[in-house]
Amino acid sequence: MPKITLSVIKADVGGWVGHSSSHPDILELAKNDLAKAKSSGLLIDFCVLRCGDDLELIMTHTRGENSPDIHGLAWDTFKDATDLAKKMKLYGAGQDILSDTFSGNVKGMGPGVAEMEFEERKSEPVIVFMADKTSPGAWNLALYKIFADPFNTAGLVIDPSMHDGFKFEVLDVKKQEAIIFTIPEEIYDMLVFTGARERYLTRRVWRKSDNEIAAVSSTQKLALIAGKYVGKDDPVLIVRMQSGFPAVGEVLEGFAFPYLVAGWMRGSHNGPLMPVSFKDANPTRFDGPPRVIAAGFQITNGHLIGPRDMFDDPSFDYTRKVAEEITDYMRRHGPFEPHRLPLEDMEYTTLPGVSKKLKERFKKVK
Repeated sequence: MPKITLSVIKADVGGWVGHSSSHPDILELAKNDLAKAKSSGLLIDFCVLRCGDDLELIMTHTRGENSPDIHGLAWDTFKDATDLAKKMKLYGAGQDILSDTFSGNVKGMGPGVAEMEFEERKSEPVIVFMADKTSPGAWNLALYKIFADPFNTAGLVIDPSMHDGFKFEVLDVKKQEAIIFTIPEEIYDMLVFTGARERYLTRRVWRKSDNEIAAVSSTQKLALIAGKYVGKDDPVLIVRMQSGFPAVGEVLEGFAFPYLVAGWMRGSHNGPLMPVSFKDANPTRFDGPPRVIAAGFQITNGHLIGPRDMFDDPSFDYTRKVAEEITDYMRRHGPFEPHRLPLEDMEYTTLPGVSKKLKERFKKVK
């Protein structure tokens, strides 16, 4: 069988109500569009989900990464959904659609993309993580814990097939330059960069022993594309598991601590990343706190057996309770840092306009 490509492409085409959720009619439209593509043979299989107000297209095919046909399908689906969202007057209809003309690839046009191509193993479990009200840097800490921290992932110590470690590709989103770190040898060097989550993003992870792809994240930042704040990036992440990769429980354990991420209200605040079930991915308190869902699949001859709602588990209730406490603590800071993002991360909001208006009133101090 040829290699399988798993493509996850997402976009915010309109919120119901406000930025809190996606309307069922939007999801149904997307399912119909992808069903036609499956019938035509373009797709092997698909699944349509949503996290908050983001429409998530999960697709399997044999066209490889960056396929114009697959990206064109996603683009047309988002455009159809945007048209419906405008008719329904959904909030922010088409806000992630930053161009009127498709150019062969949706990267740089607004939607977020994570894709990986691989040969199916005897058993091929994957989890697709989808987040709302946060940025691509939200994956940095989780990916470090999953693939580099033996306190999180026991297999790094006791599984011979993982003991050599992994390679991390880190992207500088401002310069659009990438560097590959070998782990564990270069952990300290890598953390200098990935700890600065808004500029340096963990893009891909490979198993070091054979360069087998292990994880891929979306790294598109809307503000850098549009030149202004048009909504947070709401990233996606694909992680393969078992048989030389971290176990399912080790991957999910990477989200057991509700660490702080950038985003939340107006994309301008730090807040806890709360792992929730599909039904609870409706951020409403101060448009948050930021949410992450986990859709588990067994991929069988390209077909998606699932999704299984991996965070629909009472063992994450404590994590959610801690996230609620952190939410309350951070909210009490109001417009003060560290709840509000640092000034350098606010450059695409209304802040530049205010600074320009007051520029002449700033005087040198003698």
